[in-house]
Amino acid sequence: MVVIVDYGVGNIRSVEKSCKYIGKDVIVSNNESDIKNASHLILPGVGAFCDAIALLKKNNLDEIIKNEIATNKPILGICLGMQLLASISYEDGEYQGLDIIKGSSVNKFDSSINLKIPHIGWNNVAVTDSTCPLFKGIENNSMFYFVHSYHINVADRYILSTTDYGYGFTSSVYQDNVYGVQFHPEKSSNVGLKFIENFCSL
Repeated sequence: MVVIVDYGVGNIRSVEKSCKYIGKDVIVSNNESDIKNASHLILPGVGAFCDAIALLKKNNLDEIIKNEIATNKPILGICLGMQLLASISYEDGEYQGLDIIKGSSVNKFDSSINLKIPHIGWNNVAVTDSTCPLFKGIENNSMFYFVHSYHINVADRYILSTTDYGYGFTSSVYQDNVYGVQFHPEKSSNVGLKFIENFCSL
């Protein structure tokens, strides 16, 4: 069973709909028992980092998620959900993240790129580790849908893919059983559905 973690922020229903479309048993929940019984966890997110991390902590979901990660359960962070995995965010201040991807930070796009911020729309995703099963059956440099003003900075060993928007930024990360994507697979048509299917098949 796939559990989409409901912490009050996120594009939850479209993620749920995508999971159901590919035939997965999925529920939306913030119940500790449900999360513990899940085979896979998805942490969605749309909105401000400071609000999201506060809501996670308010409901003790930060510790619950960390505990489940420690059991080697696959977890996928989407957009803001990925950024929450970082050590620190500099979105409208300085905020501690879940610190799952050690040494990582969330930073705003450099305004000197002379491109519209937020970065909205379809863009290519260049996979840097072809052995990762999440991109199995997906052609390299496929187009995924993005909506974001901030992106994650991580050590090279955590980078799964990059995307160019004025400069190259990290568009997906991984560390053992933890995965994060800056793009929205649930909004990325067939290629996004394939990505979600690959994650749910881990």
